Amino acid sequence: MKFFFPDSQDLVDPGFDFEKERWSEARIRQRDDRYAHEIFRKRAFDGLLVSKGIVDGFGGVGSRYSLGQRNRLLRNGVREFFRLDNAPYDLPVMGDCGAFTYVKERVPPYTVDQVIQFYSDCQFDFGLSVDHVIFEFKSTWDADEAAVPPEIRERQAITLQLAREFLDRHRKSKPMFSAVGVAQGWSPNSYANAVKALQSMGYRYIAMGGMVPLKTPEILASLAAVAGVRKPSTKLHLLGVTRTEAIPRFASYGVASFDSTSPLRQAFKDDRDNYYTLDGAFTAIRIPQVEGNATLQKLVLSGAVDQAIARRLERACLAVMRDYEAGKAGVKDVVRVLMEYEHLARPHRSDSPVSKRRRSSTDNESAYREVLEVAPWRNCACEVCRQLGHHVILFRGAERNRRRGFHNLYVFYRRLQRELGRSAEAAA
Repeated sequence: MKFFFPDSQDLVDPGFDFEKERWSEARIRQRDDRYAHEIFRKRAFDGLLVSKGIVDGFGGVGSRYSLGQRNRLLRNGVREFFRLDNAPYDLPVMGDCGAFTYVKERVPPYTVDQVIQFYSDCQFDFGLSVDHVIFEFKSTWDADEAAVPPEIRERQAITLQLAREFLDRHRKSKPMFSAVGVAQGWSPNSYANAVKALQSMGYRYIAMGGMVPLKTPEILASLAAVAGVRKPSTKLHLLGVTRTEAIPRFASYGVASFDSTSPLRQAFKDDRDNYYTLDGAFTAIRIPQVEGNATLQKLVLSGAVDQAIARRLERACLAVMRDYEAGKAGVKDVVRVLMEYEHLARPHRSDSPVSKRRRSSTDNESAYREVLEVAPWRNCACEVCRQLGHHVILFRGAERNRRRGFHNLYVFYRRLQRELGRSAEAAA
């Protein structure tokens, strides 16, 4: 089972000064920054996934690449652009269209020729056929096919037609990348029918799309239906699906790979589970930047928060965390200072129930005490924790939050290997 990490230009400045909160002088974004695979000496994922929709941007989803970066990617290819040869292990790269970026369109905005040209220019190892994502899912539609809305059927028909054209063009032009067909469905049987059709075309590596919003039993039911038609030589890839606890069952149904940004995103998107350990997760400690936090700035501008007091408490929180790391402050002292700042930065709002505010505050106080008492970063072997120390647990700005996301990738990969009964070190 291979884990592909979807690129979204997540980089860190290796020279960022965490004490002065400053980026490197004369730093050029991306060129001087570092990707996760340039941070870790041991593997944290098995490959990258790059979406045309992320590179180009479409509709309301803007490109994560500058024009210069996009041109360099197309001109030099993925291996040089991502400096993959700097990693001490091979990292294949998979390309897809990023169907979620154009989900509101009636038909995909890209032609098969445009997508093949993109994959060829970027020198991908694998290229997914053009698809049109289906997010609706009802198992009951298997027993009542007439109830399936025509527009959903049309999306599957479009996806299969484009897959057929994609493979025909691929056979004629013989590009360097391997073709991967995409299956879209709305029920277990419809996914099985899509896989059967793709196999008939000649695909032996098939990506299952549209499964991100599905519950794990729905994914397993679909994979069970697919197992009834899947040829032994056909490999499956799950697009955007993690579900670590179900990995062994996924593998038993022929899933050979998947991709997900969840380990990285949870570092700064999740309310609670921000810092991974092999057996769970901890809440990161919020110390918002007075000048850099939009919510806090609104409170300052509205007069609800005194900026001078906020700055004093922000500095006090950073200082007490340094003292804690140096053994000069205890958990009780640290939590007291943290909660004083939190009550200022997250004051009671007239439209928020008092009980809810109190519960949130109490929960954070308990979570902070727990993570401080364990101090999990001190026992983590990853380069991020060894280099950053306590800064990795601070929920504060992209440089810390993204590094914590890198740490999560490192830990997630080791969880995955454990679920598969393998040694992460041997796999690396």
